[in-house]
Amino acid sequence: MISLAPVCDPQPPNNVSSDFSSSPPPSTPATHVFRSKLPDIPIPDHLPLHSYCFQKLSQVSDRPCLIVGSTGKSYSYSETHLFSRKAAATFSKLGVQRGDVIMILLHNSPEFIFSFMGSSMLGAIATTANPYYTGAEISKQLKASGAKFVVTYSRCVDKLRECGEVLTIVTVDDPPENCLSFSMVYDANENDVPFVEIDTNDAVSLPFSSGTTGLPKGVILTHKNMVSSVAQQVDGENPNLYLKRNDIVLCVLPMFHIFSLSSIVLISIRSGAALLLMEKFEIESLLRLVERHKVTVATVVPPLVVSLVKNPKVADFNLSSIRLVLSGAAPLRKELEEALMERLPQAIFGQGYGMTEAGPVLSMCSAFAKEPPMPTKSGSCGRVVRNSELKVVDPLTGASLTYNQPGEICVRGPQVMKGYLNDPVSTSLTVDVEGWLHTGDIGYVDDEEEIFIVDRVKEIIKFKGFQVAPAELEALLVTHTSIVDAAVVPQNDDVAGEVPVAFVVPSTQNGLTEESVKEFIAKQVVFYKRLHKVYFVKTIPKSPSGKTLRKELKAKLS
Repeated sequence: MISLAPVCDPQPPNNVSSDFSSSPPPSTPATHVFRSKLPDIPIPDHLPLHSYCFQKLSQVSDRPCLIVGSTGKSYSYSETHLFSRKAAATFSKLGVQRGDVIMILLHNSPEFIFSFMGSSMLGAIATTANPYYTGAEISKQLKASGAKFVVTYSRCVDKLRECGEVLTIVTVDDPPENCLSFSMVYDANENDVPFVEIDTNDAVSLPFSSGTTGLPKGVILTHKNMVSSVAQQVDGENPNLYLKRNDIVLCVLPMFHIFSLSSIVLISIRSGAALLLMEKFEIESLLRLVERHKVTVATVVPPLVVSLVKNPKVADFNLSSIRLVLSGAAPLRKELEEALMERLPQAIFGQGYGMTEAGPVLSMCSAFAKEPPMPTKSGSCGRVVRNSELKVVDPLTGASLTYNQPGEICVRGPQVMKGYLNDPVSTSLTVDVEGWLHTGDIGYVDDEEEIFIVDRVKEIIKFKGFQVAPAELEALLVTHTSIVDAAVVPQNDDVAGEVPVAFVVPSTQNGLTEESVKEFIAKQVVFYKRLHKVYFVKTIPKSPSGKTLRKELKAKLS
């Protein structure tokens, strides 16, 4: 799950009840539903995602669509659409058909976008993954998704071959033996794209999320889900997020993350703005590119904000072109928000809230609208998006709550996922029979209908916005021959937000050290899942039903 929301001061205002167990039942059995202060809009959800994103192509065909930060190379909208069609034609000739799954194992690049849009044009499904994943992590996603076709780098091929699957591998650089070169895309005939009748209830994207608990699962996002989410953000006469065609939108957050894919890439293409692509974050390169290209919209995450606030080099660059700053993917502390605004006094700042299963956006700062209905408060993650409903329920009784009463945030709307891949049990636990998606986040809605997140029910650890599932690390830990039991919980960290730490019950003290346990895990996972601390204990506290009592372990850390 991705949480785009700030986690504000856990002590709510004086008029907000914080006692869940004694929350009074609602005065009527009716559910109290919160809606956007912006009017609903018509959503063209009859269109496949690629057709919707490029719907205004004739109006912007010669305008820049993609700018590669490292080289300065630019692709116009007509070129971006053309190369997406060429990718579709190439993939089709290589055997990709409607319903097939393509893995895009790339950093931010034009090839990522050409591959994603080309996949959509074929009625195929794109599952995106982090190129830094280990072979074991890639293998799990390949097998779960059923992908047999991968677009990646030559340096990732050995990790793919560890999986033991028969794969068609296309590399964007020089291909190793038995792999194909992405360069064939540019020589393809775009008219060779076959006609495919696409049902907009078909899947188009398959990101992986751990949900509120457990191991990563494939999240089925349909054309209708993703079109609805983009439309909720940028469509209408008064869009919630007003992007102009002369905007330059910074894209440094990884596109394999649904937040960046939907709320940077797709909304920019739909709006006719230009995307400035950075493969990876490096503060001085970022500052230089912002100044050179006069970036106007910056979507950031807390670690990036820390660099902008604390790095002395920032003062050497002209960042006055930035007019909007959206922070997401992880909590942002109030003092960082205030310090950033001192750096960028001309910019409108706001935060959003979402999760992969919500397609991904649930709420957004209203100050980003073309005609803002009212200012947004500090610490708020905005108001629920249009064409959507939000409610707050008592996590113990399920009773509907009204203003200023904290409970679990639930959302319902056309952007909510179709379900988890091949996992009806987890789907039913997350989306109820009435269509409400239960987020696992505790929050409240104030008198002006702004949403504040104050706590989490869910177990997911957020390291710099990346998901770390405790269950995944625990399953690896207990495979160690000298570990009887283990539990993983988050520990607060000033830079990362949270880091994973482990409590381990050793079978013997011989040879088992903190460093050996950390190294055991580090060899099997991507960098952000590595353990930062290991505590040896005699037992893991558990409930009578056998569930790990994580609150007791987190209390030991404080």
